[in-house]
Amino acid sequence: MLYVITGPPAAGKSSWIQSHATARDIVIDLDRITVALTGPGAPNWNHDPLHQRVAQRARYAAIDEACQLLDKLDVYLIHTMPSPKALAKYKRLKARIIVVDPGQAIITERIAAMRSPEMERVATRWYNARRGQRAVGMPQASRHW
Repeated sequence: MLYVITGPPAAGKSSWIQSHATARDIVIDLDRITVALTGPGAPNWNHDPLHQRVAQRARYAAIDEACQLLDKLDVYLIHTMPSPKALAKYKRLKARIIVVDPGQAIITERIAAMRSPEMERVATRWYNARRGQRAVGMPQASRHW
């Protein structure tokens, strides 16, 4: 089964996966891939654009390969803002879309505390894109508090 985890930056998408995936599952997370490809002491977020470029290529390759194995294992894919084309592909693959969104106020606080200021623009874009749309998945927080 393919699980596509969406949500704004700092929503808790990785935390959601951490609480649902098992060691046997495949997790495709651009942040994790970037950290794996960079040297010791590299940040967990706010990556250098050149590092992200390399990691993005690795992510695409991982998605292509993992989608061929969906009958053998579960794949968890973080995709913050999938395009209509990507959503159509996920629908063909019978993916389950999970929306992790604790709310814009919480996202704003988390970005201010943990992320670069550019992520505020990404979060605003994410919320603006969802206005007027019917929900694709099931909105939920990343943790039970």
